[in-house]
Amino acid sequence: MKVLVTGAAGFIGSQVSERLLDMGHQVAGVDCFTDYYPRALKEGNLQICRDHSGFRFYEQDIVTADLKQMLEDVECVIHLAAQAGVRASWGQNFQIYTHNNLMSTQAILEAVKELGGDKRVVYASSSSVYGDTDDLPMREDGKTRPVSPYGVSKLAAEHMCSLYTRNFGLDTVSLRYFTVYGPRQRPDMAFHRFARALLDGGEIRLFGDGEQSRDFTFISDIVTATVDAALTPRASGHIFNLGGGNRVTVNHVISELEEITGNKAKVNRLEVAKGDVKKTEADTSQARNILGFIPAYDLKRGLAAEVEWVKQMLPVLKEV
Repeated sequence: MKVLVTGAAGFIGSQVSERLLDMGHQVAGVDCFTDYYPRALKEGNLQICRDHSGFRFYEQDIVTADLKQMLEDVECVIHLAAQAGVRASWGQNFQIYTHNNLMSTQAILEAVKELGGDKRVVYASSSSVYGDTDDLPMREDGKTRPVSPYGVSKLAAEHMCSLYTRNFGLDTVSLRYFTVYGPRQRPDMAFHRFARALLDGGEIRLFGDGEQSRDFTFISDIVTATVDAALTPRASGHIFNLGGGNRVTVNHVISELEEITGNKAKVNRLEVAKGDVKKTEADTSQARNILGFIPAYDLKRGLAAEVEWVKQMLPVLKEV
C-alpha cells in the first residue's frame, strides 16, 4: 500500500513513516518546515526515511500544493501536519492555526473527494477538544468545549472530516491524541524541557502549581494505533481516544525524572497559562475494541527512553 503522511518531518509523522516503511508499505511524506522549531531537528527526524527506497518526500504547503497529483496513486492519507502549541495560539497567531490545522485538512478532504473519495483519511486530533472538565474519563461521545484557540482549530478540522464522511461518503478516522511524549519530542514540550534542564543544570519553567494531571502516552503506542487506524477496515467513520493510561501530576513526572537522571530539579513556578486544562484522562475502550489498542509503555519506561534520547541529542540541541 502507498500512504501519504503529512507532517512527515515531525515528532509523530517521522516515526509513523518509519513504521510503515518497516512494514513494507510505500510512503510519500510532505512537510513545509514551519519555523515553530529549528529545521535541523526535523531534518534529523527524516534521515532514516530519506535513506529508504520506498520513501518520497515533498517540501510543500498542503494548502497550496497540487494535492490531486500528490494523491493520485495513494490509498490512504495519515494527516499529522498541524500548527502545535496551546499557549501560542492566541491573538494574531491564530491565522497560522486556521491555515495549518483547518484549511489544510479541508484541502486534503476536497482533493480526496475530487479523486473519487475511495482513500482513507486518518486525521490526528487532540485531547484539547474536550477542554476543562471533571467528567472523567473523557469519552468520544462526551461534550467538547475547547478552552484554547488551538483546541478550537483541532475540533473544527475534526468536524470537517465528519462532514465529508456524512455528505460525500469519505472514509475518515479521527484520533484524539492525549499528551504524546518520547524520543524526538518537540523542544517546546514539557518532558523535553524538563529532561534537558535536569541533564544540563538548567531551570524548569513550570506553569501552575504542578498538580495538573495528564494522561501521558508514549510515542510508539501512538504510532502503533495510528497505523492500525489506517489499516483496520472497521475503523471507518470512528473517532478514537488514544491515551496511555498513565494519568499523573506534573509534579510526579518531575520526581520521576529526578530519579532517572540522578539530579535535583530547579523549578521556577509561573502563573497558569491561558488555555491549559487541569486534567485529562482517556476512555480508550473503543480503540481497544476496534483497533486492539493496548499501550505497551508505562510512564517510568517511557520517561527513561526520552531522557536517553535527550542526552544523546544535547550537543545538537545546543547548536540550534
